[in-house]
Formats: sequence, C-alpha cells, structure tokens
Amino acid sequence: MEKNVLNTDLTGKVAVVTGAGGVLCSAFAKTLARAGAKVALLDLNFDAADAYAKEIEKEGGIAKAYACNVLDKETCYIVADAVQRDLGKCDILVNGAGGNNPKATTDKEYFELGDIDADTKSFFDLDSDGVGFVFNLNFLGTLIPTQAFARQMVGREGCNILNISSMNAYTPLTKIPAYSGAKAAISNFTQWLAVHFSKVGIRVNAIAPGFFSTKQNEKLLFNPDGTPTARTGKILAATPMARFGESHELDGGLLFLLNNQAAGFITGVVLPIDGGFSAYSGV
Repeated sequence: MEKNVLNTDLTGKVAVVTGAGGVLCSAFAKTLARAGAKVALLDLNFDAADAYAKEIEKEGGIAKAYACNVLDKETCYIVADAVQRDLGKCDILVNGAGGNNPKATTDKEYFELGDIDADTKSFFDLDSDGVGFVFNLNFLGTLIPTQAFARQMVGREGCNILNISSMNAYTPLTKIPAYSGAKAAISNFTQWLAVHFSKVGIRVNAIAPGFFSTKQNEKLLFNPDGTPTARTGKILAATPMARFGESHELDGGLLFLLNNQAAGFITGVVLPIDGGFSAYSGV
C-alpha cells in the first residue's frame, strides 16, 4: 500500500468511519487503512461503502462495509456489535456523516423588501422539516454513533474520536443557516466530549475543512456547463491560497490528531484545514 503521511502507525487498530460512501470520508478510510488500521466503512448507501472497501482490499488493506443509518440508534448499536465481532473493538471513530439539504437553504444571500411575495426561497420560506433534518443528520448523526462505539473505547488508553466540523462553524456562510448552525454545534460538542471522556482514555478532536469540491456541493460551486459560479469566485477570493482543497490534504491533520505520540496531549481542539480562509479578513 502507499505510504501514509507522518508515518503514523495504526497497525492493529480498528477504525470506524461513518459517511464512508462519500468522497472525503472514503478518502479518510483509505488513509487509515494505509496507516495499518482495520477499517469499517459505514454508510446509508451500502453499495458505495462496499465499493470503497473493495478498493482498500485491492491495495492490501483490511476493510469491511456496513449499511448504517446514523440517525437510528438501534441500527448503530447492531452495527457496532457486528464490527466488534468482525474486526475487534473500535479504537478510532471518525464521525464523517453529515450534509446539507436544499429545503434548509435560501436562494439569496441577502433579504430584500418584496422577497416574501417573490418567487424566491427566502428566510421565511425555509422548511422546518428540512432544517430539522440538517441538524439531526449532523449533530445526532455524530452523537448516536459515538454512543454506539465509545462504549467499546471507555477504559482503554489510546482511543480516539475525530469529528468533522467546518468553516461554517467559525463564521456562518450565507444561504445555509441550518448547516452552519449544525457544524457550530459539532465544534462545541467536540469540546464537551473531550472533557467528558478525559478520564477514561479517549481523546476527542475535530478537523474543520475549508472548501473542497465534492458531490454534495458541486451544484453550488459549478454551473451545469462546468464553469465556476459566482459563489466559487467569492470563495476563492476569500481563500489566500486561491484554490479548493484536495482530499489528500486532509490526511496530515487526520493522522496527526490520531497519533497518540505526536498529539497525545491534544484533546478538544478543532483544526482548520482551509487554505487560510479562517485567517483572512477580506482586507
């Protein structure tokens, strides 16, 4: 298999990745496998997770896919028991499941007089069920898998939970109030969990990716003909490195925070990986 960055050795560790059927989380799974971990790939879309698990196995790694709804506690507990039987007790949990929903997104950045009656989705048209779905998917979709898998970690030194926050958690982006609020909750929850589990051998941290082009956000970033949207122009203008991130550029932060030698005294932090976006004031 390919060498992993930082030479982090996870040999013998069992790593669980939720949302592993997606672009970024499947990349996390591959990175963990290359570091020596046995990886459980969890996703609502079993076929997608299974395809990535097979790719890991072709590289010589150990991986197994599981169908899992992170919002269903009973299912999460059943899957956690299955992972323990198949691979062993969970040492590393990456809570990657999350996302946004069009029903929780406004059409325009700014509200203008007349928008209430106009043919546009304004703040007043946001669907409460859509907003609830986004909060549940991101927050409960992190809390419930943590309940299911952390019970295998307590009392065992060197276990890690890594959550996925976002640049939205620092300053909310326009149009996506529910997603921004949900990710802010994830950052706060990361700190809470770090304190809560600090006496039983579990470190809890998070990474906050900046802008990476994925299937989830491609419609916001690119027009149907492939040209960049106005939003893309704003994003790149506010990113000092003036480009989108590549999925492999999350590897260093991921492996560093999971490295018990390099980061053994680090818990409760949210690490931005954003090309300088969070540092730039716009002037």
